[in-house]
Amino acid sequence: MDRDGVINVDCGYVHRVKDFRFIPGVFGALKRLSASRFKSIIVTDQSGIGRGYYSKAAMEIVHRHMLAELSRRHIRIDMIYYCPHAPEHQCLCRKPGIELVLRAQRDFGLDLRRSYFIGDKRRDIQTGKNAECKTILVMTGKAGADSGFDVEPDYKAKSLKQAVDSIFKHERQDKNKGRDGSDRERAKKKK
Repeated sequence: MDRDGVINVDCGYVHRVKDFRFIPGVFGALKRLSASRFKSIIVTDQSGIGRGYYSKAAMEIVHRHMLAELSRRHIRIDMIYYCPHAPEHQCLCRKPGIELVLRAQRDFGLDLRRSYFIGDKRRDIQTGKNAECKTILVMTGKAGADSGFDVEPDYKAKSLKQAVDSIFKHERQDKNKGRDGSDRERAKKKK
């Protein structure tokens, strides 16, 4: 999942603890993910570092604060991957590039086709598509209003909570279908 606009309020280049505010409802959503088999991984562009707006150390202080607040609520974040580069660096880790997603895949043995990429920007959705993940656009943050990417998400959600609810709903539906596409629930009712 993305960070700014999904987990915290995106007030532009968030790099101070005093400016870091959780979006309402994220604790419950992240706690539900923490209790599941899913890995909770953040993939975030932090181009403010490459642009000289703030330092890597400042970003790490914000991340430590975020993780501490989540940990106090028994919420697990498995890893944070970030791109520190400005757009003009044309790196492979800046979204919609998938270098950070591939790193997470290697580190955690992820099946990307069974993974979900959650973001508030079309750039996030393009990243998920490029990595062959299922994608969910949340209506918090930019709500898909960024330009430059003509891509549609697999699902839309009002918030991270609704996105997580949607993931578990789709996982249940997938479980109820057999490998051949037959519906297990329908077969059970016939017995």
